Amino acid sequence: LESSLLTQPWASVCFGESAFLAKAYFRDTGYILLISDLSSIWYESADSAAVGQRSKELNKRLTVHVSSFLHHLRNLMCPLLAGQPDATTSFSCHRSADGLRLHVKSELSGLPFYWDFHCCPAPVEMVSRHLVRPLISMSLALQYQVQELTSLLLQKDAEIEDYRESGATLSRDRLRTEPFQEETFQQNFMAEVRSGVS
Repeated sequence: LESSLLTQPWASVCFGESAFLAKAYFRDTGYILLISDLSSIWYESADSAAVGQRSKELNKRLTVHVSSFLHHLRNLMCPLLAGQPDATTSFSCHRSADGLRLHVKSELSGLPFYWDFHCCPAPVEMVSRHLVRPLISMSLALQYQVQELTSLLLQKDAEIEDYRESGATLSRDRLRTEPFQEETFQQNFMAEVRSGVS
């Protein structure tokens, strides 16, 4: 389950009035859910036996196969993670010292359907695998991209300057640009980042 979760993208979601990042993976034999508020990360991994036991406790009037519960849970969570939550389904969460509980209220076969995801703090290795390593990899890729774009801009400026020295002129003055100043660009960019964070 967790290896399959690695292929799932993070999504920005709201549970009640709280904003989170979340990702999930469901199949007929269980599910895994990862939730973060960027201060803490919680997860739950449940197999079919755990799902069957909890469904009996929460939905005494429903008698459907465990795979049907899992299919329904997937149909409730996937639209939410895709930014298209179902108006007939409500989500709420409760944080405590030992974890986070995500409560779901919906319908199944015309009857009320309830589910609680019991999430505990994620181990360090899981946090590293799903959040830290991907973020560092993306940061390095973006740094490389910025370096390549900076190099390209400086080459373009040199090419334009060569045209000017050869007597070429712009047919439209509004297209004129100032030479790229890498240091000034970096300073302005970091100032914008800091103001955005504050």
